Amino acid sequence: MRHTFHGTVSNGKFHVDDRSAFNQTLGSFEGKQLTVTLERKRSIRSRNQNDWYWSVVLGLFAEHCGYEPDELHEALKWRFLKIHTDKGLEMCRSTTDLSTVEFTQYVDRVRQLAAEMGCVIPDPDRG
Repeated sequence: MRHTFHGTVSNGKFHVDDRSAFNQTLGSFEGKQLTVTLERKRSIRSRNQNDWYWSVVLGLFAEHCGYEPDELHEALKWRFLKIHTDKGLEMCRSTTDLSTVEFTQYVDRVRQLAAEMGCVIPDPDRG
């Protein structure tokens, strides 16, 4: 099972934000070997980005193509977010796992494809 905790490094020490939850979780692994991975916390897409994507981007593009938004979403993920694993499998990243920057880049690619197909998607501030 995977557990995620956030914190800050200060003077070479990690200071976890929720020490109580961290200690409780750590205690549940008593006597077990663990793997600890550290990575910089990244911002995930905002609620506004998500709402605009589903209502405007997918709404307009799906209507233009004759698909339902959820069908088009799956197809676009496979087109732009497909990855190959080290075992040779093709998998698709979830848009919920994308950082704010990655999600913006993904949506830009979707809008470019839509434009190439004759569907103009307005900027978010004009949503």
